[in-house]
Formats: sequence, structure tokens, C-alpha cells
Amino acid sequence: MPVIEKIRGSDNPDLANAIISVDTTRAQVARAAIRAGGNLVNDISGGTFDAAMFSTVADLGVPIVLMHIRGTPETMQQHTDYADLMGDIYDFLARQIQTAQAAGLSHSQIAVDPGLGFAKNYSQNLEILRQIPALRKLHCPILVGPSRKSFIGWILNEPEPQGRVWGTAAACCAAIAGGADIIRVHDGEAMVQVAKVADAIWRQPG
Repeated sequence: MPVIEKIRGSDNPDLANAIISVDTTRAQVARAAIRAGGNLVNDISGGTFDAAMFSTVADLGVPIVLMHIRGTPETMQQHTDYADLMGDIYDFLARQIQTAQAAGLSHSQIAVDPGLGFAKNYSQNLEILRQIPALRKLHCPILVGPSRKSFIGWILNEPEPQGRVWGTAAACCAAIAGGADIIRVHDGEAMVQVAKVADAIWRQPG
């Protein structure tokens, strides 16, 4: 809470007015953080870890990002066997969208994330980046978070996450070309340039 309050009280207007995404799977944390000045909730469990999450977000009236995951962050890499990777991701997100709406959220409050690196192996992460357009049928903004992920490190033989900037740039371009609306990154200044050029190529109006 002190961090959010410090951002909101900043003398820098760009910082004070920045959109703050609260990364949590707990409804209690979401409520406190949004009341302190947060703008949206990013739930890596897609609303499955806390039954009160959807009703809480509906009450708060803010957007939520629903991510696909299997298991927990501790066990997820034991759950990478899929009969139909994109079909399973799509069906999970579709179910959670319906559950969220039943709890009082409007469709316009919901974004989705296929969950790169969460219960996905090397080849599955690449397949998701190739198949992002399949998620457009959910009619929600799509968030993709490839930044510094281990699958990029495997391709580049780069064990240090900080050394994966250019690989991240390529993955972000692929995501945007596939229809991603939001990218989650660490190297903000560099990736803003990547996104601006990719947007100019692939997201021109009309």
C-alpha cells in the first residue's frame, strides 16, 4: 500500500497518473490495492485461486486480466500435457469469462492472457505465439507476457534473464502481429519503441 500511495502522491504528473496493475490472486489484496489507488487486477489464476475474486472486482468496478494456468506456480510445470493446447486455453478462458460475468463483471472489464511460461513447455510457448489470433473469438483484449521468459533463454542459450532483451523484442513483435493488445515487459523504454513500430506495421486503423 505505501508504494501505491507514494506513486499517487508523486510530484511527477506522469507517474502520479500512471495506470497501476495489481498482480494478485487474492480478493482481499485486490480490494486493498485498488482502494489505495490501483486501476486494475491481474490474476494469474484466472480467478480460480480465490472464489471471492470476481465478486470483489465487480464491486470495485475495475478491469481484470484472466490468465490461463494449470496447477500452481510451484507445480505448474508438471502439468504441460495437453490434448489440444490452444483449445484447452480457449475453453478455460471462455469458462472464466462466463463465471466472471455471472459474478457481476461486464464483458468490457475483462482481458485475457494465454499464460506464456505457466504450465507451458518450450514448444508450447512458441505455438501460443503463433496461434494468438485463435483467442480473438473471445472478444476480449489479449495480454501477452513474453518478457525475459526461459523459452527465449533456451533459444538464445542465454541463462541470464537480463540478457534476453532482443529475444523479448522479437517475441513482442510476434505477439502484436498476432493481435495482442497489451504486452507485459520489464525493459520498458526499449519495448515502447518495439511496440510503436510493430503497431505502425500491424495495427494501423482500417
